[in-house]
Amino acid sequence: MANAVKKIGLISDTHGLLRKEAVEALRGSELIIHAGDVGKPEILEELRKIAPVIAVRGNVDTEPWAQALPETAVAEADAAMIYVLHDVNALDLNPATSGFHIVVSGHSHKPGKSERDGVLYINPGSAGPKRFQLPVTVALLRLDGTLYEVEFVDLEEYR
Repeated sequence: MANAVKKIGLISDTHGLLRKEAVEALRGSELIIHAGDVGKPEILEELRKIAPVIAVRGNVDTEPWAQALPETAVAEADAAMIYVLHDVNALDLNPATSGFHIVVSGHSHKPGKSERDGVLYINPGSAGPKRFQLPVTVALLRLDGTLYEVEFVDLEEYR
């Protein structure tokens, strides 16, 4: 089934708050990746009502329930191998030489995408409580073979 996935919802840094706008924006995803700082297990339960969830542990996920979350995860979708971790600065492998096409991370609360050595790096931003002047966002990743399209959804403007 994982190979057939074409639309992935990306979310991070919920810090215990799952906004209804985030749920609506992620609806229709075939897989959801949560890049850490979940905050409460109920968030993952709610996301699983939309699609299967791959989640990693972030630095605020210190409660006993969060020990079940791995620090890193791998997802395979369509033709893409995706590496997931919370803080991209903790990346301890070379994604390109390790066979990964996409790296998904959170932590900075800043949405963005960049490409290095043929690897697409995506940070969906923070979907939880507003922090400073940073936007509140999730991202949608659409896969078509080796073509990747990323759309950031500003949850404060999403109605």
